Amino acid sequence: MNTWGNKLKLSIFGESHGPAVGIVIDGLPPGGPLDMDAVQAEMRRRAPGRDDTATARREGDMVEILSGLHDGRTTGAPLCAIVRNHDVRSGDYDAKLRPGHADWTALLKYKGFADRRGGGHFSGRLTAPLVFAGALAGQFLSRQGVRIKARMVRVGQTEDPDLMRGEILAAKADGDSVGGIVEAVATGVPGGLGDPFFASLESVAASLLFSIPAVKGVEFGDGFALAAMRGSQANDELCVEDVVDVEGEPHVEGSVEGGRIRARTNHNGGILGGITNGEPVVVRVAIKPTPSIARPQRSVDASTMGEVEITIKGRHDPCIVPRAVPVVEAALALSLLDCCLMAGVGAGPEAGPEAGACL
Repeated sequence: MNTWGNKLKLSIFGESHGPAVGIVIDGLPPGGPLDMDAVQAEMRRRAPGRDDTATARREGDMVEILSGLHDGRTTGAPLCAIVRNHDVRSGDYDAKLRPGHADWTALLKYKGFADRRGGGHFSGRLTAPLVFAGALAGQFLSRQGVRIKARMVRVGQTEDPDLMRGEILAAKADGDSVGGIVEAVATGVPGGLGDPFFASLESVAASLLFSIPAVKGVEFGDGFALAAMRGSQANDELCVEDVVDVEGEPHVEGSVEGGRIRARTNHNGGILGGITNGEPVVVRVAIKPTPSIARPQRSVDASTMGEVEITIKGRHDPCIVPRAVPVVEAALALSLLDCCLMAGVGAGPEAGPEAGACL
């Protein structure tokens, strides 16, 4: 299925070497202003051909909006946008199955009819419209004070930001590739988002994060490290934080009217029982090494069913982790917006065109 979401629904389409890739976004509140300059800045963060640690394929990734936007504001109707493909070299692909790619599973599922050029519909190229949708979601969320920022925390064997680039270039020089870990943090998230059991924020976010090509692991808060802790270490103890009233005077500490419950630590990543608690939402994703490498590998030619040695042609990222950073941000933004809409947060009726966005 190429459709995701509950109140907010996404449907992506296109192939890596087709005319365009695109997305239909249904469920956006009407009246939301769209800053296209900010959107294009996000698109440039993900776009290929900008650096020698990325693929040499060059794409402008300019977004064309076909519907759902009028006079710079969302209309409430489905918003459809496309990103055209230009710099393609389809001759680099044949019937030899690339190890680590979806070539094999696509053959099993689609009986040989799938477009395999550049990975076709399985390509990371499909994350371009996802970043567009995430940039749009981020603008809705920012008007509620929610901010999302992701960063690389590991590339290959290093967690040192100053050495990550060298790790990528070393793998590239060897005709190889490396993976890594991206961490995203959302601040300003209101408590109470998410529904048990199957619409928990973790379930919603993980379903979209795992849709990003090459993501093989997702964890929230301390994630798998929690398994090695005792409850006394893993539990986030609670306290009451004073809230300042409109006159600037603090309420009495611990009072129901003036205090709010906070966690002293955030091992659980801002989510308990699948519901946000008001602390920063923290998520990390593990990204495998790019499967397209220049080293010889053993494989199968699907046209002859004979075993062959393959050296992958084409232009590929030696590490997709840097370009995955805005994609992870986009997935988290879309997940939070979907949960906001399910909770009715900021999604009330508009007073009119001058009222601004619902969120």
